[in-house]
Amino acid sequence: MRLVPWQPDDLLRRLDDVVSVYGAAMGYRSELLQARRGYIAAHVRRPGFRAVATLTTEGQLAGFGYGYTSGPGQWWHDQVRAALDEPDRRPWLGDCFEVVELHVRPTAQGHGVGARQLRALLSMADGKTVLLSTPEADEETSRAWRLYRRFGFVDVLRGFLFPGDEREFAILGRELPLAERTADAPGIVGM
Repeated sequence: MRLVPWQPDDLLRRLDDVVSVYGAAMGYRSELLQARRGYIAAHVRRPGFRAVATLTTEGQLAGFGYGYTSGPGQWWHDQVRAALDEPDRRPWLGDCFEVVELHVRPTAQGHGVGARQLRALLSMADGKTVLLSTPEADEETSRAWRLYRRFGFVDVLRGFLFPGDEREFAILGRELPLAERTADAPGIVGM
């Protein structure tokens, strides 16, 4: 497998594959995936958009991740801002890169794909901080949680409920830039 940077047009060309990986990784119903398709397509126009993809030797999409500069007027940003205490808003959201999606097809999980994608995405990110949301889970058994903790993400909000989703989420964050590369998370091919 190889990790490559994606431009907005690259993601849009592979939007069906992106939605398929997203659905498989999150276990979402097909009707929800159609709504997410529109959101994902719109996200490529956001300021500071950065994306990476992991492709198999046959060109299949094994995983992807993307994010952009978080700012007022964006749904996720505004939800998180409203939930944060006033003293925490500026340090976390003042100059923030938001990891919007980071997913690996279930058959490709457990091979370091997510770590490589996250390291590459964060190495391209602009901002002083990075935030993401992830469903609450057992930190000992969840691959996603272990990954985020390994990358130094800390709790910003716990037990957070986004409108329209009955699951609780954690908002995790860390400062940027990342420290030097680690052996288990090499960078992007060709960068």
